[in-house]
Amino acid sequence: MKVLGFGGIFWRSKNIETLKKWYNDVLGIPMDNDWNMTIITPGAENKTAFSFFTEDNEYFPQEQSVMLNFQIDNMAECLEHLNQSGVPLLKEPEQSEFGTFIWISDPDGRWIELWEKPTDVQEKR
Repeated sequence: MKVLGFGGIFWRSKNIETLKKWYNDVLGIPMDNDWNMTIITPGAENKTAFSFFTEDNEYFPQEQSVMLNFQIDNMAECLEHLNQSGVPLLKEPEQSEFGTFIWISDPDGRWIELWEKPTDVQEKR
């Protein structure tokens, strides 16, 4: 057996309509159907990280068991869009050999990491 990728990400919300609107308006992820979902089809340049963190790791809030990470294509455009949309960053952007990272939260308070891979260095494994 070989895992080919994630088949879905599912979570609960007290206000699905607000969440659907926010994900559409802020991240461009439409969910305008009765299933409250969308299909994201990754391109050849997209890879999905599956990683574990210890319970006391402070990378994202300890009371949050899962954090979403979305790969984006242009961090400057993303930051401008977030600013125009009134979505604050949770902390300062970080750059490393793995790329540029920023953090925002959705209406349920869930931290979301947005990542742009580096363009000037070879991909790390």
